[in-house]
Amino acid sequence: MQSIRKYLKRSDLIVSVYDKVKEEYYRKFITDTKLIQSQFIKKVGREVELKNPIKYNDKMQWLKLNWKDPIATKCADKFCVREIVAERIGLKYLNDLYSVYESVENIDVNHLPEQFVLKGTHGSGFNIICKNKNEVDWEVEFSKMKRWLSRNYFWFKRESIYKDIKPRIICEKYLVQDDGDELRDYRFFCFNGEPKFITVDFSITDKKRTRRNLYDLEWSLMDAEISYPKETNIKVKKPEKLEEMIELSKRLSSGFPHARVDFYYIDNKIIFGEITFFHQSGMGKISPEEFEVKMGNWLELPQKI
Repeated sequence: MQSIRKYLKRSDLIVSVYDKVKEEYYRKFITDTKLIQSQFIKKVGREVELKNPIKYNDKMQWLKLNWKDPIATKCADKFCVREIVAERIGLKYLNDLYSVYESVENIDVNHLPEQFVLKGTHGSGFNIICKNKNEVDWEVEFSKMKRWLSRNYFWFKRESIYKDIKPRIICEKYLVQDDGDELRDYRFFCFNGEPKFITVDFSITDKKRTRRNLYDLEWSLMDAEISYPKETNIKVKKPEKLEEMIELSKRLSSGFPHARVDFYYIDNKIIFGEITFFHQSGMGKISPEEFEVKMGNWLELPQKI
């Protein structure tokens, strides 16, 4: 066990050094446009159109380069967004917050419940899902969180909303789906404050097993996919509070050209998840092509800032 821990610590150190070198290289030598063009062709399989974007993914890249909004930055901050949620829809929709930390050294696992979730406030994918704190190698996880706090996520994706977010760690309540199934993420894709469709994601913490269903606002399964195959074995009932979720997504996305508003729905209770402005960094594979064009038509680009 000791040798495994040493190996993990050594591997984590290598990754940490690599991240720092990569970030410094991106800062100094790769322009926003060049990085976006390179990443886009690798992820999407075609060149990005930035001068006259039509499709959804291309418009997402245009927004990265030309759109800035301090309120959006506050919404992207997983701690500060709680204030926005409280103002726009109310405190009752927020998940329980145990603590917020500016340093990993301030995290005392002994004072936390058996189950909880740790999240980095300043990026995407910075999550530790703790189902039993006594079965976690905290030396390894603390090292991972230190690496999070040393990164400026902006330089890796060029999503402007992340550039000025203060790096912190928050600890929230661990959520369990009411039917004992996998925790489901209800994601409302909103354009200029109007939700157009909903995705339900399964196995959101395991990308190899992730499935994603798309529903219209009447809860009919759509014949379209974004990056992941449909889930055909689990029947997802229309939430009894779907209309309320739609209304809440309108309020939270108001004032933005595009926002994805996420909720959990457990025991007939709506719980806010997050607000995302660049779904999959605008590089998800959308099919059929006609649906990506339709999504692009919904997205009215603002004036350059």
